[in-house]
Amino acid sequence: MMTVHQVSKLTGVSVRALHHYDELGLLKPAEVTEAGYRLYDESSLARLQSILLFRELQFPLKDIGAILDSPTFDRNKALDQQIELLTLKKEHLDNLIDLAKGIKGMGVKHLTDFRAFDTRKIDEYAREAKASWGQTKEWKEYEQKSRGRTREDNNAIARGMMDIFAEFGAIRDRDPASPQAQALVNKLQNYITENFYTCSDAILLNLSRMYDGGGSMTENIDKVGGPGTGDFAARAIAVHCNR
Repeated sequence: MMTVHQVSKLTGVSVRALHHYDELGLLKPAEVTEAGYRLYDESSLARLQSILLFRELQFPLKDIGAILDSPTFDRNKALDQQIELLTLKKEHLDNLIDLAKGIKGMGVKHLTDFRAFDTRKIDEYAREAKASWGQTKEWKEYEQKSRGRTREDNNAIARGMMDIFAEFGAIRDRDPASPQAQALVNKLQNYITENFYTCSDAILLNLSRMYDGGGSMTENIDKVGGPGTGDFAARAIAVHCNR
């Protein structure tokens, strides 16, 4: 566990900003001590990385929270976009450096060359990246269902989903094709449909890849259900979807 000051020192994010993220429900500490100190674990740091990546893509904080809390969030897709954007920014900076060197070496010859200041390519990519998260039918349905929800509402929905995974954990030593496991798959699918968007078998199967993918989602699921819960849930979903 790391304190808020340690996280600030490690990441360069100010303590004030971390407190603000907590107040928004964007980055909750893993634990708060009796003395009121915020403590962050590896899952918290992984979420903070995702937040900072989206900030580089110029997403508003409220949009970042909605994306990260949605089951549609694909961290690999976000990383691909971030890599592309950083590459464009690097090219932009290289052009500015070359221009500055040219001005220094040749003076007025470069005073009419403003191409290096053109950021339209970067801006266009950032707009396309943002649009890619908001144009799917599922995302629009999620936006409609989440409209007007408070932070407490979102936290309660997240807890409800984790409660289902805790139920998966309680039977993770059984056959994933068992009636109990399949009943939980149906319960999870219905819960996602009720609170996020219509969860087809194809979408559920895609989501299951995050449940056993070894990332922060797997860690959170295994934390509430015990080691191997994410893998068990994914295998139960595969049985359901392949019938």
